[in-house]
Amino acid sequence: MQQTTYNNKSPRLTALQLALAAAGLLGAGVAIAQSTAAQTSVGQVQDVVVTTGVRGEARTVADSPAPIDVISGEQLIHTGRAELGEALARLLPSFNFGTNQAGVNSVVRPVSNRGLGPAYTLVLVNGKRRHNSALLTNGGGDTSGVNAIDLDTIPLSIIDHIEVLKDSAAAQYGSDAVAGVVNVILKTGNHGGQLGVSYGELKEVDGNPGNAKIEGNAGFRLGEDGFVNIGVAARKRGQSWKNFPSTNLVAYSPASNPKNATWNRDGAHNGDPGIEAYDVGFNLEKPLDKDTTLYAFGTAGTRNTVAGNNFRRPNGLATLAQVYPDGYFAINNMSAFDFQLNAGARGRTAGWNWDLSTGYGKNRARQYSNLTLNPSLGPTSPTSFDNLATYQFEQWTTNEDFTRAFDVGLKKPLQWSWGLEQRFERFSTYAGDRLGYINGGYIFQPGDQEGNPNVGRPAAVGAQAGVALSPDDATRVKRTVLAIYNDIGFYPVEQWFVGAAVRAEHYNDSAGNTASGKLNTRYDFSPVVAIRGTAGSGFRAPSLTQIGYSQTDNRTNINPVTGEVAPSLSKLLRNDSDLARRFGARDLDPEKSVNFGLGLVLKPADNINITLDGYQVKVKDRIVRTGYMFGPAFAPTLRAAGLTGTEWVQYFANAIDTRTRGADLVTDLTSDYGSYGLVRWGAAVNWNRTKVQRINATPSEISALGANTGGSSVWFGYSAGGGIGDLSATPRTKIILSARWFAGDWEVNAQTTRFDSYTWQTTANRAQDYHFGAKWLTDFDVSYAVSKSIKLVLGAANVFDTKPDRNGPGDANSGSSGFTYGPSPFAPSGAYYYGKVAYDF
Repeated sequence: MQQTTYNNKSPRLTALQLALAAAGLLGAGVAIAQSTAAQTSVGQVQDVVVTTGVRGEARTVADSPAPIDVISGEQLIHTGRAELGEALARLLPSFNFGTNQAGVNSVVRPVSNRGLGPAYTLVLVNGKRRHNSALLTNGGGDTSGVNAIDLDTIPLSIIDHIEVLKDSAAAQYGSDAVAGVVNVILKTGNHGGQLGVSYGELKEVDGNPGNAKIEGNAGFRLGEDGFVNIGVAARKRGQSWKNFPSTNLVAYSPASNPKNATWNRDGAHNGDPGIEAYDVGFNLEKPLDKDTTLYAFGTAGTRNTVAGNNFRRPNGLATLAQVYPDGYFAINNMSAFDFQLNAGARGRTAGWNWDLSTGYGKNRARQYSNLTLNPSLGPTSPTSFDNLATYQFEQWTTNEDFTRAFDVGLKKPLQWSWGLEQRFERFSTYAGDRLGYINGGYIFQPGDQEGNPNVGRPAAVGAQAGVALSPDDATRVKRTVLAIYNDIGFYPVEQWFVGAAVRAEHYNDSAGNTASGKLNTRYDFSPVVAIRGTAGSGFRAPSLTQIGYSQTDNRTNINPVTGEVAPSLSKLLRNDSDLARRFGARDLDPEKSVNFGLGLVLKPADNINITLDGYQVKVKDRIVRTGYMFGPAFAPTLRAAGLTGTEWVQYFANAIDTRTRGADLVTDLTSDYGSYGLVRWGAAVNWNRTKVQRINATPSEISALGANTGGSSVWFGYSAGGGIGDLSATPRTKIILSARWFAGDWEVNAQTTRFDSYTWQTTANRAQDYHFGAKWLTDFDVSYAVSKSIKLVLGAANVFDTKPDRNGPGDANSGSSGFTYGPSPFAPSGAYYYGKVAYDF
């Protein structure tokens, strides 16, 4: 194993970071005494009217009874990141963006919120549910197997702002809102627009470091009182990687193959996949009369990706000299299409505000390869496969929402909201080319490789670097969900708000029936001080992917016993398959959650806002993947099922109970320095900790095999919890300090983010945990308005080229940075420098 070092000390601050922090403290003192006359020219975030979390009465961020952040579309663009998920993680302290730099799993990267994975945060667009991706999470710190929503399919050019509710809302919006809600609000302008062109490069990577993007937005009138706003985006990112030289001198020695003597030890092209994407979105409203408005909005897009993988060496079991005499870097291609359309009408009748809508969304992804090989077919194997696997997710949601204010003798009217929802979901996978997954049975012959190191041995099975689905893996699962909710809000006294919600849901599959409730309140002691709190329950049904997905994967895994990185043929079994049942699988039960929140709101001056919100979320019967089951204890059962006995197998199970505790501290203030401009200061801190409180007992079927010995893994042990709890590679704390300076035609934005140290567990031996130190990342950009219509932007993300510590298990065969850096909470690709030209019309 590669030698590792231990380093969990906090790094020294750079001069710019210290200056930024000091300036923020100085600005806080100055801001309270300064005039706020110039604030309206750049808008106050706290004055934004929000619609997420409370139905009925319109509210601003400042007087919301639940913690909520508002991110403007301009802020997203200023992060310099093309991916919406990563941009949110740069701006919100409780969000983290999982990085995964290998294969198909690097295409959709999960976003965690408050220490909980993507399955626990609901995504809305204009208040309506967004459909899921067809691809399941399988890395980046989350291997729960849910099909997370792909935020990157929404073009940034159509986004007006994003409202992030940092509070459980399962009783209001549905079972997957346990950690909160992300509500993307689209632009509503009826004239004008913007066209922008940007280009950037990563500082030090191999491959293609470039990232080019063109995006535009325009608004048009529909008659006298309607509008349609259209946004488009096209981007192309080069495939890039930055790995370490392979150090495995034995496997690559000239004795086994003469060509290895001149090999440059470039063992992996794992990194950012190459992407070519085209997206369009629109938002439309047209009043019919003074009481009724028709609306529609939607997005559509295509994306083609090229993901790298490990080098298949000339003397390995996956290479034939007749095809690839010098070895090859197998690649994983994917072509995806995403579409969603919502339409409806809203109005007012007999004192009731009503909203009737329906929406259909679909995501389809086809995996293929233009450079690979199924070695078991011998020298006649194809080197490209047009279809290795296809995944598809569909969702059709219909809502009827009603709200009315009632005068019941209190200082303010009581708000009553109720509604109905019907949701149909379907997840399907389709088998690929038979030649991509079959075992052709080829045995190495003399002349197949220089030096003939493998004569008489069977060649590797399956198209390399990809997941090839067979007819046995193909699945088609669907369900219908019916829901009804009631939501009331009232003021017992003028300064005290009380809200209560209850939601009942019926699933027509094994999830059955459930009910969730929520109680939230806010009391304003004065215009300066308020407290708020929440208590609620939630319910999350197993995702369709957790219920019905299976695959066979021919790539690299970490041995959970020894910690070594080695090739393995792994199988993810359907929970209801005969083989999974032989290893103790049971029908999946719904997860149940209970959450509490308590917050303090301070407004010591008109231009300063401080919020402190603590939270606790308990999840019972949480669905996770089991540990890998392999080795002598499992081999007889595997062979009896028609396999070789060497496979690593796992399935999804209700295995654990967890408790997540944390707190968010958010401060923003505005300083008016007169002729020197106006500065927005920001500081945000998140502390978060998840503990595994209970682990279900190992099924008797596994215990009977004596599976805790003989080199086999356990059903769910210490090594299987790598994505959950204290050893989940999630930083315990995250700090964001920011400043935006507006002065005439200039705007300067600076932000520095501290990711706390984290630990990565990969084996059953706690002494072999890998520790990574805390890191500061600094972003900086400058904008200049050349004219009334033209703006230039120059910036850098991670300007000081900060990377995670090199302290993972390493991979001597490939040198992959993914193993060396671990599942880092930030992209390990380093500094990114960019420029942009924007034209307003």
